[in-house]
Amino acid sequence: MGAPRPYDRQTVRNFRVRQRLFVAIAATAAGCYAILVLTGGAVRLTGSGLGCPDWPSCYQTRFTAALSYHPLIEFGNRLITVAVSVVSIVAFLAALLLFERRRDLIWLSGGLVIGLIAQIVLGGIVVLTKLNPYLVSLHFILTFGVLANALVLLYRARYGRTESGFIVDETLVWLSRLLLLVLSVLVCAGTVVSGAGPHAGAPGTKRIAIAFKDIAEVHSDIALFLIGLMLAAVFAFHQAKVTHAVQRRARLLFELMIIQGTLGYTQYFLHDSAKVVEIHLAGATSLWIAMVWFYLRLHPPMSNGTIADARV
Repeated sequence: MGAPRPYDRQTVRNFRVRQRLFVAIAATAAGCYAILVLTGGAVRLTGSGLGCPDWPSCYQTRFTAALSYHPLIEFGNRLITVAVSVVSIVAFLAALLLFERRRDLIWLSGGLVIGLIAQIVLGGIVVLTKLNPYLVSLHFILTFGVLANALVLLYRARYGRTESGFIVDETLVWLSRLLLLVLSVLVCAGTVVSGAGPHAGAPGTKRIAIAFKDIAEVHSDIALFLIGLMLAAVFAFHQAKVTHAVQRRARLLFELMIIQGTLGYTQYFLHDSAKVVEIHLAGATSLWIAMVWFYLRLHPPMSNGTIADARV
């Protein structure tokens, strides 16, 4: 065997990331943020929100959690946050090291890092304020926002920069935007329902000052409106004779909404059963991902399917 090659600074400087690897990194980032939603929900539903009463360490004199149920649940969620942090930073560095740099991917991956910092800071404030319900709701909404950012990054990395315009007419585009807007309102209302409900995240934690039954009914009304709007959208896409792929994704959204509606009513009649709430949260995450992806796929991808344009 020959002697090992000496350290080559030029080789390090010339290191570049291939498109396929960057797509995998972007997909991992989106998956990590989806998992973060679910683990955060598990912390709240198990009453483990103050299992680690201090931040950034678990206790003032100890970084890791004690070997007991609630501290381990909360510390596990923090470890997921560490994984998300690593992936977000790697995504940003990979965007800078692409064979052919693109401004949109750099900005979007930078958005992950900014969202991550906001998440960490807000999460620390949530712990130090003993799970203020308004901040907890804001923390959840922020996670969904960063998840959407990760999905846009994945779409752009996989399909390239989109051509101007859409593959459906303007009326259907606005209908799709309305669906996304109503779902966003529904998610925000859902966080208020959780903030007013019995799952505070820890015993004796302050709740949002609104009757649980009243806000649950408002949430239900918005959900029913969204389902009706989605049914109209499925019919509109069919009548417009758009591609089968678009119609299939629209039907998938409608089916997910029906499942979510069923889970929501089951959750209510079972007096906010923690197990059903976690399944409902997983459904909400899936629906959010499907809706954002549905809207993104209404844009025509670059004809060559590469990320070779918009060089820096």
